[in-house]
Order: sequence, then C-alpha cells, then structure tokens
Amino acid sequence: MADQIVQSIVEWISMVPPIGIYLILFGIAYIENLIPPMPGDVIVAFGGYLAAESIIGLMPLWSATVVASVLGFMTMYWLGYRWGVQIEENRESHLLLRFIDYKYFKRGKKWMSRWGQGVILANRFLAGTRSVISLTAGMSHLHITRTVLSSFVSSMLWNALLIGMGWVIRDNWKVIGEYLSNYGKVILLLIVVVVSVKLYFEFYYKRKTKGSEKS
Repeated sequence: MADQIVQSIVEWISMVPPIGIYLILFGIAYIENLIPPMPGDVIVAFGGYLAAESIIGLMPLWSATVVASVLGFMTMYWLGYRWGVQIEENRESHLLLRFIDYKYFKRGKKWMSRWGQGVILANRFLAGTRSVISLTAGMSHLHITRTVLSSFVSSMLWNALLIGMGWVIRDNWKVIGEYLSNYGKVILLLIVVVVSVKLYFEFYYKRKTKGSEKS
C-alpha cells in the first residue's frame, strides 16, 4: 500500500513545474507529522534525487521541508496543548485515540518528564513515534520557544540526511524506503532495550535501598 502511494505521488510530482514540486514536498513534509502512515521521508529523499538532477534547487528543497516539518510538529503540539485534558478524560470517544493507542501517550509523557527537550531533539530520528512525541509535548506543556528550536534542529539534521541520501543514491532512491523500514525497527528495538535496562536498574536500586534500610 505504501509503495503504491509513493509511486502515485512520484508520478504526480514528475508532471508539475519546479514551483509545484516545492509546494507538494512542503505539503507532504507537513502532513506527514499529522498522518503517521504518510511515507513522507521517502518522498523527501526523492526530492534529493530531483535536486541532484538539477530539476529543483538543493537549498530551497531543504529549507521548505524543514519549515514544513517544524510547522507540522507544532500543529500537533498545539492540538496536544489545547485538547490534552479532553484526550485524557475521554479516552474511549476521542477521535485521535482511534488512530493512536493511549498507552503511547502515557509512554511519551514519561519520556518528557525524564528527558524533556532531548526527546524533541531526537524526535525526527525516532521512527513511528513523531506524532505521539509532538502531541505529548503539547500535553506536557513543554516550553514553546525551546520546543520550536529543538524541533527545528531535529528537522534540519534529519531532512539533510534524507536529501543527502537521495542526492548520492540518485535514481536508486527507492531503496531508501527499505533502509528506513529497517532503521525504524532497529530504533524501536533500541528504545525498548534502553527503557528496559533503565527500569531494571531503577528497580534494582530501590530493592537495594530498601534492603539497606531494613538491615
């Protein structure tokens, strides 16, 4: 399904003038934050290929997608900030929770309380969790200015990586989708391992402390 969507978008992009390409890629980079299944990263990498072929400019492409990514992130932040209480009070009926399991919000809030802006800085590199991170950042009422800056830095680095890959690989840009899929699985596994290890040591430390108090 994702491959068909990517192919349809690529065919559409191929038929429009450069200004249209910028607008399409801007829109995709924005919407990708709101609709997690949207294969935005692959399309941005395709933009790198187009830049390598001199169809569009490299810097305008990078600038447009970075701004769109930040705007998309902050849109979800605002939704979480504005409707966070309603989301938590109406878990069964809220529209957002039909697409995202509430347990991910709980996990995201724990991340925010422990690592704060560090989670925002890493959010573009945490495949499959971006919408949850941006929403929970809003629900946690993280400082807006610092959140915008962190999101900006994260988007700058990630989009530069994607566009650079598309530039280097060129007409083999489709394989980036496979890399991203495997990358996402590895990142999620690492997150599970890190969190598990941290919880283990916290549990071990608490048991050790209680044992010392009894003795």
